[in-house]
Parts: sequence; C-alpha cells; structure tokens
Amino acid sequence: MPAKRLTRAERAARTRRLLMAAASKVCAKRGLERASIDEVAEEAGFTKGAFYANFRSKEELFLAMLDERFSEQLRKLDETLSAEGELGDQVREAAADFAHDLADEPEWVRLYFQFAAHAARDESFRAELVTRERALRARMAEIIARRTERLPFPVPFPPDQVARMADAMIDGFAMHQLLDPADYPDDLHATMWTVFAAGLKALAVEGAASSTG
Repeated sequence: MPAKRLTRAERAARTRRLLMAAASKVCAKRGLERASIDEVAEEAGFTKGAFYANFRSKEELFLAMLDERFSEQLRKLDETLSAEGELGDQVREAAADFAHDLADEPEWVRLYFQFAAHAARDESFRAELVTRERALRARMAEIIARRTERLPFPVPFPPDQVARMADAMIDGFAMHQLLDPADYPDDLHATMWTVFAAGLKALAVEGAASSTG
C-alpha cells in the first residue's frame, strides 16, 4: 500500500520538527554560539533555503524549540495535577517526571543554559526569552490555581508567586544536577517538592488558625 502523501502544512510541520531536532544535536556538539545555520540545515537533510523558509534566524529557531519544550512540560504538569488524588502525591509525581525527563535528555539541559548565557549577552534575545519564561509561569499559575481551588485550606501565596518560586526551584535543581549529578539524584527533586508542598500547607493551616483564634 503506497504511503500517504503529506499535505503542504504537514510537510512544513515535519520540516520544522527536523530542523529543531537537528539544532539540538548540532548545538550539543558545537555549542550555541558556534553552531551555524548551514550545519543545522545539513544535519536535518535540507538546504539553507529550507531553513530560511521556516525561520528568520538561528535565534528564532531556538525560541521555537523552547516553545515546544515548555508546551510539553506544561501539558504533563496539567495532566498530573488535574487528576484525582492527594496534592502531595501529585506534586511528588510531577517532580519525579521532570527529573526523569532531565536524565533522559541531558543535552537539552545544557542547551537551555546556553540559551540563558546567550540572552545575557544579547538584549533582543533576552527580551524574547523573558517573554516566553513569563508566559510559562503564567500558564503554570493557571494550573496551580485550578488545583488549589480543590484544597480544603487557602494557599498562603497567590498562584503567580508560587509559580515564580517553582520556576526558580526547577532551574536551580537542573543546573546543579548538570554540574554534579551524583550529589543531585532524581529523587532529591521529588523530595524538594514534597517539602515545598508540605510547607505551603503548614503555613495555610497556621494562617487559618490565627484568623480564627
């Protein structure tokens, strides 16, 4: 049976996916600054023209990679926290899943911090990266708000503040695990989040007791 012919939109989406996958490989091998558009296109099996038909610059490609990655992370978090169950167990599961993803794709962690270093030297790229980071935290805050609405106690901080704390914990753990994986095993991340969730609950209970005392 002949293979189904892809539509124009499907071909374009496939080309973008292959270019992003190629960029991950090339950047992991050569570094963000030294990776060239020619190398990315060649690794993906396309011409330089195919690259520019999909992305205006190397930076735009990197940002598209972040968009895809962030979207997948948020999908998993939303799926875990939307299910029935105890919040502590869900938080631990989400943290363990994230740690496993880091272990499965260590080149992505290195690439992410290369993005951050590049942003520190390039103001326009920094602005674009910050925009995406803020959108990530806003979406995370929405997920947190929906989950905390089901709790029998009020959370002591607004969801956007919890999301900022969460973002800092995630990046901090990822950086330390990249540098010293033996001292930062996967289960430590799950433990950190269990303690964080327990701390929020304790503060909430304490606040409720104070208000009624």
